[in-house]
Amino acid sequence: MLEEQKSPKFKKRETEVYVGNLPLDISEEEIRCLLKDFGPLHVHRVQNGCKCFAFVDLGSMQKVALAIQALNGKLFRKRKLYVNSSNRSPKRTPDVTERPQELLISEKASAQGFAGTTACPQLTPKASGEPCEAEKPKTSFFAVPMEMRGSFLVLLLRECFRDLGWLATIPSVSGEVGLLVTSTVPQTPFFWAMHITETLHRNMLALFSALAEAEEQQPYLHDSAVRRGARGLAEYHLGSHGPAWNRCWVLDRVDSWVVVIFVDFGRSATIPVQSLRALDSDDFWTIPPLTQPFMLEKGILSSNQVIHCILKGKITGALNLESHILKFEEFK
Repeated sequence: MLEEQKSPKFKKRETEVYVGNLPLDISEEEIRCLLKDFGPLHVHRVQNGCKCFAFVDLGSMQKVALAIQALNGKLFRKRKLYVNSSNRSPKRTPDVTERPQELLISEKASAQGFAGTTACPQLTPKASGEPCEAEKPKTSFFAVPMEMRGSFLVLLLRECFRDLGWLATIPSVSGEVGLLVTSTVPQTPFFWAMHITETLHRNMLALFSALAEAEEQQPYLHDSAVRRGARGLAEYHLGSHGPAWNRCWVLDRVDSWVVVIFVDFGRSATIPVQSLRALDSDDFWTIPPLTQPFMLEKGILSSNQVIHCILKGKITGALNLESHILKFEEFK
C-alpha cells in the first residue's frame, strides 16, 4: 500500500496509456475491466493524496490511440476520465493531454481546421524552442471529419460489428498501394477508399453475394425500430453500375427521414424511413468495413470525379492523434 502513495518512478513506455481522475477506491482489477476492449497487459495504480490514476500497458501504440479516443472525457462513476499517452506530462500541457479530441474542431472543414498531423503542435501552449512555432506560417490545417474520428468509429464498430479489431489493423498498411476511392470530403485532403488486396477481393465477393441473396428476404424495418444505432440495409448508388443494397448504420432520424452511413463506402445519405430493410443478424457483420479513411499528403481531391477510380501511390505515415487515418502520396 505504501508504494501506491508515491508517484511512479518506472520508465514510461509508448505502449502505456495514462488514465486520470479515477475514484480513490478503484482497484487494479476494475481498471483492467475499464480497458478490457483494448487488451490491458499490466495495470499500475497510483494514489497520491486525494488523486488516483493509473498507467496501463496495452501492448501497442495503436491500442493506446484507440483507448484515448474511446475513453477520454467519458464519465466513470460520475467522474470525467482523463486519458492520454503516458509519455506526455499532464501538468506541462493540460489542454492537450486531458482533452485530445477537443483539438479537432467540427466536421465542417475549412482552412481554419486542423489535420491530426499538426493539430497537437498548433494548440500546445507556447514554449521557447518548440518546432511548431516555425511550422505555423507554411502549414495548412484541416478538421478531421467527425465520421473519421476514432471516437466515432469505435462506437460504430461496437454497435455494428461487436469488434474493435479492424481499427488496430489499419496502421500495419505501408508501402506502395492501390486505393479504390469510395467517398471524398469536399475541399479537404480526406477521403475514404478500399485498399486493393486479395483479402479485399474475397471479402467483397462474399459480402455482396450474401447481400444480393438476402435482400428480398429481409423485411423492411418497423417504424418504431428505425432509430439511432440501428443496423440496416439500404440502396446505395454505385454510379454507372446503378443501385445495390448495402449495409448501413442509422445516425439520426427526423420525422419520416433517416440519416445513415454506408459502412463499406464511408458515405452518408438521407433516405425515407420506409426504405430501410432490417439487417440485424450478426452473420452479415462478420466482414469488417471494406473502406477506410485516408488523407492526401499533398493537395486535395478536387471533385467527385475520382469516386470509384483507382489511385496509385504510397503510404507515408499516419496522423498523430488519429493513427487509423493513413497519409497517402499519389504517384504522378
